[in-house]
Amino acid sequence: MTVKQETYPPIDGRYVSLLWAEAEAAQEIAAMHAALFDPPWEEDSLRNMLIDPGTSALLARVRLRNVGPAAPAGFAISRTAADEAEILTIGVTAPFQRRGIGRRLAQGLLRAVTTLGAKRLFLEVATDNESALGLYRSLNFEEVGRREGYYKRRDGMMADALTLSCDLNQAP
Repeated sequence: MTVKQETYPPIDGRYVSLLWAEAEAAQEIAAMHAALFDPPWEEDSLRNMLIDPGTSALLARVRLRNVGPAAPAGFAISRTAADEAEILTIGVTAPFQRRGIGRRLAQGLLRAVTTLGAKRLFLEVATDNESALGLYRSLNFEEVGRREGYYKRRDGMMADALTLSCDLNQAP
């Protein structure tokens, strides 16, 4: 049986904010990470990561109404060392998936690490994460490696990880 994936239109960019995330955002990122990944990253680990000077982190928020706070929609964290950078984690909360938020976060990190002097950006993604693979390929990431059985799923099944890389001089 095939389950149909709901598709929603992209969110008008006027209602999306990308904000720099610092140590104070650790709790918010940890909560989103826990809803998206197993095992989740601990708040203290995230806080320590966010204070590292080589870390770039973004929060995405979407304004749903004319009044009130914007809703947390996602996060992205990278680390830069010398002329290379790696996307450590990127996630979009369920109500905002497949609506352009992941693309905005990835493009924000591309700009951030380029500003820090990175010439190449790496990441790892599960082979069964078709949405993420489509996004990364559209941003000119190419496969440079594979780790067999790297991710353990909640049901006990294993998934391979692809290592992808993007030449930042040729990124869109």
